[in-house]
Amino acid sequence: MNGDFAIETDGLTKVYRSAFRRREVRAVDGLSLRVPRGATFGLLGPNGAGKTTFIKLLLSAARPTAGSALIFGRPCSEPRARRPVGYLPENHRFPTYQTGAGMLDCYAALSGVDRYERRRRIPELLELVGLKDWGDVRLGKYSKGMLQRVGLAQALIHNPTVLVLDEPTIGLDPRQIIEIRTLIRELAGERTVILSTHILPEVQQLCEKVVIINRGHIVIEETLPNLTQTMSLEQVFLSYITKDEPDPQAQATAAEAAS
Repeated sequence: MNGDFAIETDGLTKVYRSAFRRREVRAVDGLSLRVPRGATFGLLGPNGAGKTTFIKLLLSAARPTAGSALIFGRPCSEPRARRPVGYLPENHRFPTYQTGAGMLDCYAALSGVDRYERRRRIPELLELVGLKDWGDVRLGKYSKGMLQRVGLAQALIHNPTVLVLDEPTIGLDPRQIIEIRTLIRELAGERTVILSTHILPEVQQLCEKVVIINRGHIVIEETLPNLTQTMSLEQVFLSYITKDEPDPQAQATAAEAAS
């Protein structure tokens, strides 16, 4: 591992155990990958595949059971390693009593951005995400699409070099999806983007390299052109996810043995 990559993980694992340790769930199971600087990297998988848990481990919001993760060559557990990272969670919860500009000012201060830079940067970001005239409006009056856009502004407030987006278009209508994807495409040229999603067209339109995750581990890692040389991304996805599904008979036997 070295600083030539934006993100590197080696055997990253997260195991959740029940209170009596009779059952365990391997949410992330030995993930090893490298994300080059400046790449747009797709983390693709069905719901429950382990994508969000992987992101939590990367951002040190959860502790790994085993393995390691580096950001620009530094352990992700170090606060300075995470400073270059902007993050848009899947289910963000911004205080609805705050205005768009007020929320951005709060998050910018938490990210160490000085007052002068905040005053300059907040109007620029609101304009970038199409909310120029909404900065003084409370978030409780924002639509879902507007909340996603101001969430992107929040992720960009400290001018990060890595942008981690977890399901950025989920729950949006077609017009809002187009707007968010256009924004991501514009941002991708300037920074490393990790896009976690289960929406295939999103990966096709935005990503250079794809990792398909199922049941906590990588089933394939490849550039998008190589992955779709002989079949569509939908066919590739279904073939690997189906291949990785456990045998129902084996599951029943294991459950019987554990009872």
